[in-house]
Amino acid sequence: MAKNTSSSAFRKINVDQYNEDNFKEDEIDSNGTVYTGPDDAEITKLLNTGKNVEALKLVLENAPLTSKNQQAKENARQLTLKVLLSIKGNQMDSAITALNDVDLVDVLMKYIYRGFEFPSDNSSAHLLQWHEKVYARYGVGCIMRVLTCTNRA
Repeated sequence: MAKNTSSSAFRKINVDQYNEDNFKEDEIDSNGTVYTGPDDAEITKLLNTGKNVEALKLVLENAPLTSKNQQAKENARQLTLKVLLSIKGNQMDSAITALNDVDLVDVLMKYIYRGFEFPSDNSSAHLLQWHEKVYARYGVGCIMRVLTCTNRA
């Protein structure tokens, strides 16, 4: 009936690895380079050639959400807002449709809210249009996932 409790195998587990306050170095790619977010030159090249939707997908796929490097997050925020502001109002629906992954839509919504925190000239009106279009397509779910997520953009 009673199990053998004299076993001490459970004491060999390192419980400190599960502590979220442990210090970790910046994320390192398989190549040995520090992860810094989306490539500014590549995004700018796509924007200059008129491939705004591809630039949006690329910047959202490479968002440094889990990075501790605040400079990389700030650079990614500025670059994402540059891409969002380059897409016209009549192109927004096709850009949102091209984001066929819900995770990318959630990252987009994170950057929209982040853009509201640091407004620039006429960015708030444009971001409100983005918010309206994303909400119309994906509903309240994407807003709730962003508001409850601990990884900030």
